[in-house]
Amino acid sequence: MVIREIKENELNALLELYTHLHELGIPENSEHLRNTWTAICGDENHHIIVCEVEGKPVSSCVCVIIPNLTRNIRPYTFIENVVTHTDHRGKGYAAACLNYAKELAVKADCYKMMLLTGSRSESTLDFYKRAGYNCTDKTAFIQWL
Repeated sequence: MVIREIKENELNALLELYTHLHELGIPENSEHLRNTWTAICGDENHHIIVCEVEGKPVSSCVCVIIPNLTRNIRPYTFIENVVTHTDHRGKGYAAACLNYAKELAVKADCYKMMLLTGSRSESTLDFYKRAGYNCTDKTAFIQWL
């Protein structure tokens, strides 16, 4: 197992992995997709972390460090798109990705990390609790656009 940030040439592998999240398929290779990928790869605060097993990404999360003017001008981290290939779940790969994200957040002097999940599954919620997150400090509201 290797935990690292994704390489720019691994977009297709990441999109394939995302089919195990909630995507119904891989997006069409379009200018919009390429521009979005280029923007993500060029953003020093946007980290896509992968767990590689036998040369292939099997788990991932996105870690975005957000500059902030409160909390003594300390940034915070938002975690999104936590996913593990269905054939590789329960082996600690997503937890390793989240731990790597935490290392990035600590290094950036973030004062907190946040994530949202749409899952109501007790096993998923327990996973996030074991990873150090709680669901009691804040209330999340979402407005879908």
